[in-house]
Amino acid sequence: MQWQEVRTIYPDQYVLIEILDSHTKDNMQYVNEVALVRAIQDPSEATKELLKCKDNNIVYHTGQEKIAIELRNPPLYRSR
Repeated sequence: MQWQEVRTIYPDQYVLIEILDSHTKDNMQYVNEVALVRAIQDPSEATKELLKCKDNNIVYHTGQEKIAIELRNPPLYRSR
């Protein structure tokens, strides 16, 4: 399913989606195709779900025209 289809079906709400296809450019992941898991009505529930997300699942708001995720490298810790 394309992101624009999800935006049309669930306008102005949070959705839990699985990323099926994406590409990376300059430390940004641009999502091409998604699978809708479910819509989330409550913003606080959306935050809780986002914190529990693993693998290719994310919570995103349909008010955004495109899904672009900044990729961050985890900090390196040094010990003596």
